[in-house]
Amino acid sequence: MKELHAYVSGRVQGVFFRAWTRNQARQLGLTGWVRNVSDGRVEVTAQGPDHVLKMFQRRLGEGPPMSRVDGVDVTYQEGDEPFAGFEITASSR
Repeated sequence: MKELHAYVSGRVQGVFFRAWTRNQARQLGLTGWVRNVSDGRVEVTAQGPDHVLKMFQRRLGEGPPMSRVDGVDVTYQEGDEPFAGFEITASSR
C-alpha cells in the first residue's frame, strides 16, 4: 500500500484545515491522520491507491476556503501498517 507524507505550509492553522483534510481523505477512502505542527504547518499521512493519493495531494494544494496554501512538501513510500481510519491527532510539539 502506498503512503503519502506531507507538510502543508501557509495559512493552514486556525482555518479548519485539519477537519477539511479529514473530510477530503474520508471522501476518497483514504486512511491516516492529520495534525498541526508547532512551526505553523500541518502534517498529513495518508494511505491508499497511488492515483487516489495524487488526487488528495492536489486537494491539499488548494485547501479549504479560509486557508492559503503556500506549499505542500510531499514524499511517497510503501506503508508499513495500515491505519483503521482517518483521524485528527494531537499536535506535535
